[in-house]
Amino acid sequence: METIVRRIGLVAHDAMKKDMIEWVLWNSERLIGHKFYCTGTTGTLIKKALEEKHPEIKWDITILKSGPLGGDQQIGSRIVEGEIDYLFFFTDPMTLQPHDTDVKALTRLAGVENIVFCCNRSTADHIITSPLFTDPTYERIHPDYTNYTQRFENKGIISEAVEQVKKRRNKSENNISK
Repeated sequence: METIVRRIGLVAHDAMKKDMIEWVLWNSERLIGHKFYCTGTTGTLIKKALEEKHPEIKWDITILKSGPLGGDQQIGSRIVEGEIDYLFFFTDPMTLQPHDTDVKALTRLAGVENIVFCCNRSTADHIITSPLFTDPTYERIHPDYTNYTQRFENKGIISEAVEQVKKRRNKSENNISK
C-alpha cells in the first residue's frame, strides 16, 4: 500500500502544551513518517517526548521560533508556500493571548489556503483517524484566487497614478517658481 507524507504544523498555547504532547504521544504510531513544523517551545517539548517514547525513530521536525516571537508567522508563511497540509493548533479558549492578532492571522491563512485545521483535541482525534489522513489519493482543493489577484488588470490604475504624480509635480514646480 502506498503511503503519503503529510506536512503537519503543531502549535499549542501554554495552557494546552501538555494536552498537545499527550495527543502526539497517543497518536505517535500514526504520526511516524510525517513531516512536522512546530513553534519553538511546543516543538522542543514534542520532539523530546517522541524521542523518549520512540528512540529508534528519526523524527522529521522543524522547530521554528516561539509563537509570540514570530513562530506563528513562520507557520503562516509555510502554509502560504504550500509546505503545510494540516495544522493542529491547540488554542486556550480561556486566556487572552498577547499575540492574538498573530493567532487570528494564522487561522485566516488556514482558511484561505484550505488546509485541514483544528484547534482542539477532539477535532484532532477525528482528523487523524479519518481514512482521508492515510489516503494517498486525497488532495485538498487549492482555491483559485485568479480573479482576486488580477482585479486591477485593465483598470488603468497605474496610468492614473502616473498622471496624478505629474499633476502634483507640475503644481509644486509652479508654486516654487512664483
